[in-house]
Amino acid sequence: MTQHLLCRLLLLVWVCVPHVAKLNAQTPGEAQSVADSYNYLLGTQAIGGKYQFTEQDPLVEAAKEIRAMGATTMKFDLRPKPTQYPHIHSLVELVSQEPAHREVLDMPFAYYQMWAESFAGTSWKKGFSNKDAEAEYREIYDQTAYLLKTYTGSGKTFYLGHWEGDNLLRGDISEKADAMMTPEKVQGMISWLNTRQRAVDDAKRETKHEKVQVWHYTEINHPTISLKKDRPSLVNQVLPFVPVDFVSYSAYDVTNEPKAENIKTVLDYIESKLTPKPEITGKRVFIGEYGYTVSHNGMPHRTPQEQNDLSLITIQAAVEWGCPFILYWELYNNEVEAGGQHRGYWMIDDKGVKQPIHETHRRYYAWAREFVSEAYRRTGQAPSEKDFRQAVADYFKAAAPKKP
Repeated sequence: MTQHLLCRLLLLVWVCVPHVAKLNAQTPGEAQSVADSYNYLLGTQAIGGKYQFTEQDPLVEAAKEIRAMGATTMKFDLRPKPTQYPHIHSLVELVSQEPAHREVLDMPFAYYQMWAESFAGTSWKKGFSNKDAEAEYREIYDQTAYLLKTYTGSGKTFYLGHWEGDNLLRGDISEKADAMMTPEKVQGMISWLNTRQRAVDDAKRETKHEKVQVWHYTEINHPTISLKKDRPSLVNQVLPFVPVDFVSYSAYDVTNEPKAENIKTVLDYIESKLTPKPEITGKRVFIGEYGYTVSHNGMPHRTPQEQNDLSLITIQAAVEWGCPFILYWELYNNEVEAGGQHRGYWMIDDKGVKQPIHETHRRYYAWAREFVSEAYRRTGQAPSEKDFRQAVADYFKAAAPKKP
């Protein structure tokens, strides 16, 4: 009996030890792969920056800087630029033939948010004609199919959307602009967004793919006038009638003077207007833009540290609420005042100095990557979204500026 038991124990050791060794040998590389594909919630963008520091294409330079911080998400624009790309005539041509765009999409980002503006020149502000609808559908369909086929197996997720929809729909927040939201214009935007969503859905259904995803979003930027005064905007006149996958919130109307409870209230309001999408788990409203200037009308507006501290309030509230992304505007400043003064929407200023908000993101990514890697090494699985989000909330709670 003793000899039989000893043999069984030796057999168990012989079987298990190689597997343990194999697991330990593979874990570091696997943990790195998991960390590179995880959604760290925070990100930034590279759109229209007014300076650069290398001879590289500006988009590529910015993407490398964002990647070097540790980000796994990248936001940029896909829009017609006839003087810069005269040979490009469609979204597919832009991402497949223009070297900078192709290089950025091939970089090891896991998530991309993109302003996808069709080259077809369609218009919806005076009604969306059948001809324009067909052209818009075809271009968005082709773009979606291209991304699915090209990046199948990559694990990448693409979000196709547009710039601030309320600016397109009504112009500004003045009461006078309420009259700009004519029934014809509102219905035109509804038809436009429905066409784009249908194109994405059809391409996903009809294109063979695996381990790659494309979603469609609309971006709003003036929901507070609807929430507080029931005035017309995209959120209450358009959003309930378009089955978009996600909503991007360009959130300056609530983040310029950020208070956590106000931010969460507006996010709740936006989410309440979405049509159900059972196939998508979690919250479907993300912050596509928030940021803080350091100059206004040529005068100092905020210190770099104040810029960072205000950002921490917005980040904390959005993390706790459940935003899938919280995107800071932006890596390099894109707004210059009449006197040549940069307004300071930046993580890196025009002299190349990395601001406190840059360091906040860099330190956070280092912590978050280690958190995800350690969880994978310990359990063989990445942390759940719920567990990660709670850890992030705790992290930023500890990083919040201390009240005097």
